[in-house]
Amino acid sequence: MLDIMLPHYGELPLLKIAVESILAQRDGRWRLTVFDDNPVGRVTGVPEYFAGLGDPRVRYERNPENLGITRNFQQCVDRAEAPFMVIMGCDDVMLPRYVERVHALVEQQPDAVLVQPGVEVIGADGHVVRTLADTTKRRVYAPKIQGTVRMAGEALAVSLLRGNWLYFPALAWRTSEIQAVGFDPELKVIQDLKLILGLVTRGGALVADSEVVFQYRRHNESLSASSAVTGGRFSEARSFFLAAAAEMDAHGWPRAGKAARWHLSSRIHALTMLPAAAKQRSGGSVRVLTRYAFGKPR
Repeated sequence: MLDIMLPHYGELPLLKIAVESILAQRDGRWRLTVFDDNPVGRVTGVPEYFAGLGDPRVRYERNPENLGITRNFQQCVDRAEAPFMVIMGCDDVMLPRYVERVHALVEQQPDAVLVQPGVEVIGADGHVVRTLADTTKRRVYAPKIQGTVRMAGEALAVSLLRGNWLYFPALAWRTSEIQAVGFDPELKVIQDLKLILGLVTRGGALVADSEVVFQYRRHNESLSASSAVTGGRFSEARSFFLAAAAEMDAHGWPRAGKAARWHLSSRIHALTMLPAAAKQRSGGSVRVLTRYAFGKPR
């Protein structure tokens, strides 16, 4: 079985698309659990939609209080029971072979801790798009993957610290390992990378596959996009990368420590946000982004 955990906050239409893509899986070895983090009364129709499904594989719970993104993620981790789990975005889409492909990859690589199947990016309208961020990720930071590739150790840590090329909502995680590490409750937009590095330093291996079985929805309304324009994302990132460099050095991985200090992809991302910050006439954001992009590594 594969536990598909879906932390929800938002409107019903995109959530229905996500859920219906799970119901359409060719491989039935899955169970869906939805944790609705919307305050009572904010979004109508969500409980009624799930009550009407009548599918025993689908469980729906409304949080008694708003947990926020990271605490809701952690709830997904704590409540998972199957050997592998997914923390799917409530606006993303699983193509019909996702569950089937994840099971096949786990069978091929039984010691894998993380499975990254092939992903394509869609916009708010559901059409496949090619954004600058995703094109850079694939052409500059991501390893060239044809078929199936297994990565581990310092080489994997260096690759991810240069530029996190993984798509968090599409990842399948070994449940026992992600439960052993967990999310840092102090982080809001870079919590996935810290968790992944924790798994890698524990000896975990990543299996990446080129077959596209997942659609990741990218739109400007996301928390990470809005915090990037205001500079909040990079204030958090600076502290994270400095701490990660120290941790990599202490672990005996100096190349990974160097990659964390430079964090080039994050600096380039800050540069791309400068025009939007200037357009909003936010002098404070411009200063934060500029210092982050051009500051010396420590």
